[in-house]
Amino acid sequence: MRSNARLLTLATLTGVCTNAALAFGTIDPFDTSAITPPRPNLSATAEGSYAPCKAIPSGSIYGLLEVVDQALCQNPNTHEVWANARVQAAQVGVAQSAFLPKLDGNLATSRVRKQGENTTLRSASLTLSWLIYDFGARSANLEAARQLLSAATSTLDATVQSVFLAALQSYYNTQAARAAVIAAQESERSSRESFTAAEARYRIGTGTPADRLQAQTAWSQATLNRIKAEGVARIAYGTLANVMGMNAGQSLQLADIPEITPSADIERDVDALIVEAQQRRPDLKAAEAQLKAAQANVDYTRSAGLPTLALSTGPVWTDSGSITSHSSAIGVTLTLPLFSGFSTSYRVRSAQASAEVAGAQRDNVRLQVALDVWSAYQSLITATQSVKTSADLLASAEQSERVALGRYKAGVGTILDLLNAQSALAAARLQRIQATLDWNVFRAALAKAIGTLDGSLLNSAAGTHTQ
Repeated sequence: MRSNARLLTLATLTGVCTNAALAFGTIDPFDTSAITPPRPNLSATAEGSYAPCKAIPSGSIYGLLEVVDQALCQNPNTHEVWANARVQAAQVGVAQSAFLPKLDGNLATSRVRKQGENTTLRSASLTLSWLIYDFGARSANLEAARQLLSAATSTLDATVQSVFLAALQSYYNTQAARAAVIAAQESERSSRESFTAAEARYRIGTGTPADRLQAQTAWSQATLNRIKAEGVARIAYGTLANVMGMNAGQSLQLADIPEITPSADIERDVDALIVEAQQRRPDLKAAEAQLKAAQANVDYTRSAGLPTLALSTGPVWTDSGSITSHSSAIGVTLTLPLFSGFSTSYRVRSAQASAEVAGAQRDNVRLQVALDVWSAYQSLITATQSVKTSADLLASAEQSERVALGRYKAGVGTILDLLNAQSALAAARLQRIQATLDWNVFRAALAKAIGTLDGSLLNSAAGTHTQ
């Protein structure tokens, strides 16, 4: 009876443990949630009043702030890397658990028939095992897990900046496409006005049929350009919705962007920017962490071929029907790996080579960082100069078109002069749009190349436009 009570107690304990096992994944004794990076979002603005990842009502007007926030919160790429970071945080907990003892319970029952008699054998045991010493294998494994978490966190930061830049690029591409449609409509209106003037001169006998046909051709070409611009704009809207984690057919209304004024302090020491980037870039930090994890894996692999010392203890209950017994034992186990077919040696060599691969990849990222900063900086300088020049070009082209139209209507100018002026004006409008787009995009590209692309870049943009 006493043995049965012990078995019942052990079975009850096992049931409790089983119920506790169902709750695994909800407990966090090593507090890995404290080292898990937060969900990607646009966490702060200059005013500090914007609530990230908030639901935006249907029919709202999207400014740059809302577009970037929705992209960071809804884009599947950010969800994926955030999940990977949580995986690595949990792996740190797994590595820490190796330092704690383990308690295992075992219940067994069997039916034995011997010499015509049936006997029921029952046994139960609890085993406490604790790895006492392993020449640093667990410590190396924990260090590798921590470095992989650091790499995953830096990869998350890099992906957030990539999605940030993609959202910003798509936003300004869409704004440029909108502006291109307006410019095409203006060119179409001007061409229609030229055709009307040519038609009027033809009717009163001061114009030629060639003038009329040339004006009509220019008008048809302007109409075709407007149709193409509208198609490009629709594609741009679909791309923007996709970056924001929406279906491409989602209807979006965008707020008007303010006229840009390039900063006067845009020119900086590019060498200093490269040094800053090599300190800030999250992808370089991820590569550094991957290298450290690979180096820790070398230590772990080497330790796997060394002896281990473990402690084990626990009670054992047995019941064979007529005989019951209760015993307990405590022991120390020294494991000495003597020969493994040289597998440990080759695993160490493989781990060392993997560490060299990680080092080369780190060096490659470092060189790429310098190139990214240099290219983005030079592109921004060019874009800044283009913004200023394109404004002068547009003003000159507008004045030239007005003069040419006035001269043609007065009968002292030719249709070719007018059409050339209108063509130059259409080109100047598009160059102005492209210069504005380039400046906004390259400014963000330089911030990403340095590793400083965050909500502060949006301070110069209009505030929240949600209505």
